[in-house]
Amino acid sequence: MSTLKLLSPVTIGDLTLRNRIAMAPMTRARAGEDRIPNEVMAVYYVQRAAAGLIISEATTVSPQANGWNESPGIYTDEMENGWTQITDAVHEQGGTIFMQLWHCGRASHSSFHNGDRAVAPSAIAIEGEYIHTPKGKEPTETPRALETHELPGVVRDYQVAAERAKNAGFDGIEIHSANGYLLDTFLQSKTNHRNDAYGGSIENRYRLLDEVVQAVISVWPSNRVGVRLSPNGNFNDMGSPDYRDQFSYVADQLNAFDLAYLHVMDGLGFGFHELGAPMTLADFRDIFKGPLIGNCGYTQQSAGEAVTAGDADMIAFGRPFISNPDLVKRFAEGLPLNDDAEMSDWYSPSGAKGYTDFPTVDDE
Repeated sequence: MSTLKLLSPVTIGDLTLRNRIAMAPMTRARAGEDRIPNEVMAVYYVQRAAAGLIISEATTVSPQANGWNESPGIYTDEMENGWTQITDAVHEQGGTIFMQLWHCGRASHSSFHNGDRAVAPSAIAIEGEYIHTPKGKEPTETPRALETHELPGVVRDYQVAAERAKNAGFDGIEIHSANGYLLDTFLQSKTNHRNDAYGGSIENRYRLLDEVVQAVISVWPSNRVGVRLSPNGNFNDMGSPDYRDQFSYVADQLNAFDLAYLHVMDGLGFGFHELGAPMTLADFRDIFKGPLIGNCGYTQQSAGEAVTAGDADMIAFGRPFISNPDLVKRFAEGLPLNDDAEMSDWYSPSGAKGYTDFPTVDDE
């Protein structure tokens, strides 16, 4: 019964989606050094177009936002045109696709920026041994704190990226404010030690995300815009003692916008900061009045249970979609999944290998 609910249509904003299975955003590093979306990426997304909603891999809004080898961008005409071939192909299959907008912030390195340091709310380094850069593994660096006068430019980058995504034929936007990237580091007290209007309190730490949402909904109807949060995560050395108060406040403030959804990484499979009890979908359901998407570590059964219980409207799957392009069909017909892909394939710049070559049920 729970699987039937997972496979039933759902309304998100003004869109009616054919099922409640979302394809989570996953950085797969196939865009090449020029970061321009290409034909093999189009094949990858088309293979998975049966998802009720595809959320694209994280896509950088500017050169300053880059911090991952061979991830795509959306800040040049060539990138915009590259994405257009992908959205056209997904739509031909009846699919719906949102673009996730990304700024890596301190999870970057000077090697991505011609020697200029990565930027962040405060000059606080990630505690880690190394980062993968265009030059290979390099030690992490202390980022440069953004000046207050620079922040309107960052907001404008998101706005222009949203315009380009609209031109490229996307159905909507997800703002990436999770996993220790720029907007998440502004939200969290661990990484935001500012003493201007963008730091020092729960309210001030939320300010930049609020401005980015306002900028994006000046381009898109608000019911075509989602936001992603990771209240429980420790990825990129995150986790703040006041996480529960901070993320409860953020969810409540986002109610003002009539968003398409709030995408919460409630699962712990991506790392847990262990600073208290995890925030659950039920916690967010009590606060956020719009559609909720859960994510991270869900199985078909647990996803169906979450949707049936009313804790989530959709569940996003990441790793299962890597090795099962026909995941929706396998769920619908009760068929076993392929073995998990090797981690070395997840974000290996190797073209089709480990990317578009996983067998479907029909192939077998």
